[in-house]
Amino acid sequence: MAGRVVVVTGAARGLGALLAKGAASRGARVALLGLEPAELAAAAKACGPAARWWEADVTSPEALAATAGEVLAHFGRVDTVVANAGIATGGPVQYSDPRTFDKVIEVNLLGSVNTARAFLPALRESQGYFFQIASLAALTAAPMMAAYCASKSGVEAFAHSLRAEVAHTGVGVGIGYLSWTDTDMVRGADENPALRRMRASLPFPGNRTYPLRPTAARLLAGMAARRPHVYGQAWLPAAQAARALMPAAITWNARKVMGRYEAEWLAGGGDTRLVGAGGAAAGRG
Repeated sequence: MAGRVVVVTGAARGLGALLAKGAASRGARVALLGLEPAELAAAAKACGPAARWWEADVTSPEALAATAGEVLAHFGRVDTVVANAGIATGGPVQYSDPRTFDKVIEVNLLGSVNTARAFLPALRESQGYFFQIASLAALTAAPMMAAYCASKSGVEAFAHSLRAEVAHTGVGVGIGYLSWTDTDMVRGADENPALRRMRASLPFPGNRTYPLRPTAARLLAGMAARRPHVYGQAWLPAAQAARALMPAAITWNARKVMGRYEAEWLAGGGDTRLVGAGGAAAGRG
């Protein structure tokens, strides 16, 4: 990645910050975008003196377009854009808060669309690479995670469409898949006992939480090679191959346990807030 200019959204913490730092350690100049100025400044400092950060809301097409112009003016080019910004909420759809449910779709799906639209002119100029962070949730949906799963299925389909649209220009489009990974968002979800136990009940290996650094290293290797599909855990290609069977398996398991977890979630107050520190920052926006 030496010499490339890499833009990462949702870069204030967690996976985004680690991807930016990893790209910088491989010789890239990085632009970190997010909503938390203090955390962005600290993350950019960890990336070295060539890194810069911008406070940017991916749900605002106008603001994001202006930021893209500033990034291009500063670095002179953009080679890789990582659409990583994402939030989550949990709970049964029937009891979900429309505001937080819609916010997940807005940030995760429409935010990725806005990111692509803002940076595509620069990527076409450099024949660069757009890397969309998706999830195991794009391969198989899970109960009590409808907003997140819908958004990640959406970004996967969006990235496939975008790849076909821009292939003739030399721009590459990749999709990154990762299972439950040790981030603020996952830890925030686990603060709700019903969500934590529901997740633990999923079939192995989808019920494990995986360390962040090896996951980021796998994604960075795929980004460097401009691969169309990149997997944060070694077993995920098998899930990709078996995705037609996964909804039936998840439903079979949920039929046995979902009543208990729904009752537990309701007894715990039915928390519909966005989870984790990133969710709190998005909610303030």
